[in-house]
Amino acid sequence: MQKDKQVKIVVDGVTGVGKSSLVKIICEEMGLKPFNEMFDDENRLLNKFFHDREKWAFAMQTNFLTNRFKQYQHAMKVGRAVMDRSIYSDRIFALMYLNHNYLCPEEYAVYNNLLHTMLEHVTPPQLMIYLRVKTDEAIRRIHRRGRPDELEVEHDYWDMLNQFYEKNYQEFRLGQLLILNVDHLDYVHNQDDRSFIMNEIRQAIDKGSRSAAAL
Repeated sequence: MQKDKQVKIVVDGVTGVGKSSLVKIICEEMGLKPFNEMFDDENRLLNKFFHDREKWAFAMQTNFLTNRFKQYQHAMKVGRAVMDRSIYSDRIFALMYLNHNYLCPEEYAVYNNLLHTMLEHVTPPQLMIYLRVKTDEAIRRIHRRGRPDELEVEHDYWDMLNQFYEKNYQEFRLGQLLILNVDHLDYVHNQDDRSFIMNEIRQAIDKGSRSAAAL
């Protein structure tokens, strides 16, 4: 059986921050393979959740967790992978839903048991990139891309999600982490911004490789 490879990079951050665009750029610049965030939601659980959060939070989040686990395992096997969000940030959403009573404690306990069982079968990426952005800027970008389910969501939801993201990455201890403030960066259309962000990523990868070699 072929030994699983390590995922090269995971790009993470709150909804609308620009993860997919950066994944595309990294793959173009470094010759890596993109794994875009999965939206397999044949039962429209996300839409149902936004209209009745207490009823649908557990089913929706468990479904997303399962799909992220399967995708991450596939990315490990393929190798040279750059992922748009991953199983390693799934708990951000679950913790927020627990905090705001969308999940009851018993549902969260079942979810958390499943999450930790799955994490025993994957390894963290070589580099985790957290794209930090202010909530108002994230919402501006959400409205610019215009996904109907997202446009209906209130400001407070995006704001609390952004706060949970920030807390998660302040406590991140699973490997090499690069935090990039992207409020004023347009790495899609501005070549200087693109060069800056790719230089930061390359330096972080080189630093991580040197640290691993020294062990």
